[in-house]
Amino acid sequence: MGAYILRRLLLVIPTLLGIMVINFALVQFVPGGPIEQIIAQQQGQGDVFGSFAGSGSDMGLESNSGAVANETYAGARGLPPEFIEQLEKEFGFDKPPVERFLVMMGNYLRLDFGESYFRKADVIDLVIERLPVSISLGLWSTLIAYLISIPLGIRKAVRDGSRFDTWTSGLIIAAYAIPGFLFAILLLVLFAGGSYWRIFPLRGLTSDNFDQLSLFGQIKDYIWHITLPVLASTISSFATLTLLTKNSFLDEIKKHYVMTARAKGLSERKVLYGHVFRNAMLIVIAGFPAVFIGVFFGGSIIIETLFSLEGLGRLGYEAAVARDYPIIFGSLFVFGLIGLVVGILSDLMYVFVDPRIDFERREG
Repeated sequence: MGAYILRRLLLVIPTLLGIMVINFALVQFVPGGPIEQIIAQQQGQGDVFGSFAGSGSDMGLESNSGAVANETYAGARGLPPEFIEQLEKEFGFDKPPVERFLVMMGNYLRLDFGESYFRKADVIDLVIERLPVSISLGLWSTLIAYLISIPLGIRKAVRDGSRFDTWTSGLIIAAYAIPGFLFAILLLVLFAGGSYWRIFPLRGLTSDNFDQLSLFGQIKDYIWHITLPVLASTISSFATLTLLTKNSFLDEIKKHYVMTARAKGLSERKVLYGHVFRNAMLIVIAGFPAVFIGVFFGGSIIIETLFSLEGLGRLGYEAAVARDYPIIFGSLFVFGLIGLVVGILSDLMYVFVDPRIDFERREG
């Protein structure tokens, strides 16, 4: 197993490098770089996208994120060329793209992710500041999904074809069909003072007086704030997991070793949890790291925006709109590395759940 883990760890390097190369190359062709953002603000346009909405010869000029001449910047005609050159030098756009990429990767290897163009703060500090929100949403949503899905899926498998199985399947499909953001709006309207009850707070992860509360008060305040966002994030995530659990148990229940165990006189509970559970739950439990990362990275942008939560999803979206490249590439590097490591952890979870699995022998 050690040799397999070592090979997987060595593969992380070229894979991560490929991810960074592809995304860096794509960015070079996206109009509206950070310099154009600053120029648009200097011209009073708010952001660069306002300049693309115009017409005539003054509009429709493209940028290559600093790799083009000064006169090609949209709206730059009213600014001195020296000012544009100073911006290019400050952001490093006076260098060829290949050199910029190599410098960036060299800094990343030293865990130096640079400073945000527009926030005047280190990227790593911004990521650490936003982590609690994203971890809260990802961790609690995943745990709740598993706590609901596994018992429900087992019961549906045991009572396959019954009225309980039919009704719960209908509810699961209905919940899966509801978009998370729509359910979040419904929760806000019903329980956050929208039109009915004001039970939960409208925004934020904690109250303003959080530091002044006791330990029990802080826990209560945290749960009070996180309830609605977690419910909105969880509504559709447990549907697939429930059906996966049910189908896994149904496949195992029909196998010969289960019939043999029953023939020996073992109770149904002993057969179910002593023999079937480990084999049926292999794919479900082992996939926990990947599910958590999926929730952690994926569906939090709209939820964070609706509930005014300062998380990583919202940070990444704002950075993409503002073309804040240090945040974009720094986050991509960190999250890409985490995702690759989580893939290795998923394989280790398979071995932990079922020691009979040997990846080295399979590769051989």
